[in-house]
Amino acid sequence: DNDVLFYSLPLFPSFSDLAAMNGMIEGVYEPVEHHWFHCEQQVDCKDSWFPFSREDSPRLEEAHKYGETRGVEEMVVATEGRRFDVRLKERRRYAVYWEQPPSEVRRCSWFHKGDKDISYTPYPEHTSLILEEAYMISVTLNDWTRKLEFPTGETVVLHSRMLMTQQQTIPSKYWISFPSASEQSRPRTVKRGLEGISIEIPEGEPYQVDHLVFMVHGVGPACDIQLRGVVQCVNDFRDASLSLLSSHFKQSQDGAHMGRVEFIPINWHRVLHGDATGVDEDIQRITLPSISRLRQFSNDTVLDLFFYNSPTYCKTIIDTVASEINRLHSIFLQRHPQFTGAVSLTGHSLGSLILFDLLTNQEIHNTDEKIVSSKQLTKCTSFEETLRNFGLGKFFQMLTKEQMDLESLTLCSETDLKDLGIPLGPRKKIMCLLKRWREKQESRTGTSQPVPGVPGVYSQVQEQPTLLSDAPSTSPVDYKYFDIGIGQVSIVYPQLAFQPQAFFALGSPIGMFLTVRGLKRIDPKYSLPTCKSFYNIFHPFDPVAFRIEPMVVTPGVDLPPMLIPHHKGRKRMHLELKDSLKRVSSDLLLSISTLRGAWQTLTTLPVNTLPPVASVGTTAALPPQESEGSRAQNGTVSPTEMKNISFGMLNGGRRFDYVLQEKPLESFNEYLFAIQSHLCYWDSEDTVLLLLREIYEGKGILL
Repeated sequence: DNDVLFYSLPLFPSFSDLAAMNGMIEGVYEPVEHHWFHCEQQVDCKDSWFPFSREDSPRLEEAHKYGETRGVEEMVVATEGRRFDVRLKERRRYAVYWEQPPSEVRRCSWFHKGDKDISYTPYPEHTSLILEEAYMISVTLNDWTRKLEFPTGETVVLHSRMLMTQQQTIPSKYWISFPSASEQSRPRTVKRGLEGISIEIPEGEPYQVDHLVFMVHGVGPACDIQLRGVVQCVNDFRDASLSLLSSHFKQSQDGAHMGRVEFIPINWHRVLHGDATGVDEDIQRITLPSISRLRQFSNDTVLDLFFYNSPTYCKTIIDTVASEINRLHSIFLQRHPQFTGAVSLTGHSLGSLILFDLLTNQEIHNTDEKIVSSKQLTKCTSFEETLRNFGLGKFFQMLTKEQMDLESLTLCSETDLKDLGIPLGPRKKIMCLLKRWREKQESRTGTSQPVPGVPGVYSQVQEQPTLLSDAPSTSPVDYKYFDIGIGQVSIVYPQLAFQPQAFFALGSPIGMFLTVRGLKRIDPKYSLPTCKSFYNIFHPFDPVAFRIEPMVVTPGVDLPPMLIPHHKGRKRMHLELKDSLKRVSSDLLLSISTLRGAWQTLTTLPVNTLPPVASVGTTAALPPQESEGSRAQNGTVSPTEMKNISFGMLNGGRRFDYVLQEKPLESFNEYLFAIQSHLCYWDSEDTVLLLLREIYEGKGILL
């Protein structure tokens, strides 16, 4: 068995016996310091060992010694920001918030490394014990002539305290050439403890969590240009956040005013394409055999957009995202009972659209107001009683004067209620009441049919679908305009267990989807019901991203998006150079125009007796107030006009379109970096810093 190692050493007395013998101790032995490592398999199927942080390793060591002393059967230690649990007896590390195969854990003290290896590899624990015992004897007796031979063919030679090597012996039964062939491979370096090993040990993460962010991926299982999953990408995003917190918020961290932001991934792709739905098997049967790799890529990525527009799979995606967020939120609160911070949501690509639709259909739960429920609706016997039960009784006479009942009220939009003179608060109550009433009617008139491939799951199919268009249709999907005029697949949207503080959309197609759904403008008074902050972040070359501010501001106003500052505190050099060239050219043209006007004034004789004649094709001079400085070029607004522009309430009256600065290399060819620009957000420090700045600004902590 390769896991059982033996060594050829004669029997020696214990160290305590040696210490009792006067004159025999030639050196002083100091026990080795152990450090804990965990193993992760890389893309090339090689195992790489990573050290636990300087905070986690001592805690693991303390728990290990406590368990051995007290004889505890099993001990579990939370590590890495409480995202992983280490079971000491099993020597396994388990992920808490996402599915991941358990990884091996070692209590390490001895390491080896070959010439071609990048890093040191720890020996198994029982091998380290053997090496440590031999090292102790060599030190105490000052005898460095010992070899440790193992049945796997490895031989470790202890030359001195500072020089120890390992050689791989080739047994004679494996010889396939002449006996004169080399019997030993190149020796490997052996190290005791972490001294002399160039390895970076992380410092650890702050214990306090100030804010929680759930991150939802877009189409396909891969999230970045390296084809990594959402877990690996979010890990890098979290690492960048910790680095920026220590560099940009160092003063607040040193003053113990802040901790860290926790980022947790939400994976919905594996559920949609899992065995429960059977969608992959159904798609595979109708997929053409040609260009198989391209078709497989399309089935895994592009088809997710069509699945989301399907009533069956849209419900699956929405329910998966909402249930995962609520489940992980509950687990997080259990593991962080002292957490008092807020929660935000981040979505990339299609994930941002999923979150936008989910947040659009959230209900405001106010403790001072009654919440509309289906049970309360069932108890109501009349239109007047229904309004009275929900605090709307004073509007009964107004509505009956207009010959309104509950059925005719469902045909009204929020604009109709506004025209009747009903204030905003009661209007929202009525719209929520009507939504519940529709759900009640659908549950009565709808017929249940099983979702294909999902045992035990049923979907409601309308008997008589209501469409906006008068054209006949046989579609069982009810595309409705909701209160704000956004057409969505008619499904029952689940509710989140919390009210998000902010919603960050990365590389988002929300603007495009709202447009193709028939929405031309967003009401400036509209905001997400339970989320008051919204940020649309995109790269200038991202082919999937679209702006949203033009759907809110006055039509015809050309307003560029907000430029996200560089994380090093300045604009990129090539952009500064480009702006400088624009200013120089603009000033040069202005100087030429001024000189030309002065020359014409000097060379033209004044003719006071003749009135000015306006010939056809000439343009009159601009009045002084509309000439230079009052209006920007190319139709853009000037700083003075910016104050009069309303950006709506999607972000509390503030701007919400933010654009990243392209890198110098990307500016040479926009098309070459188009795909990469859509996947750049996961490792963009500028994006991470923007999130941190907006999150901590609400706590009164500024850069």
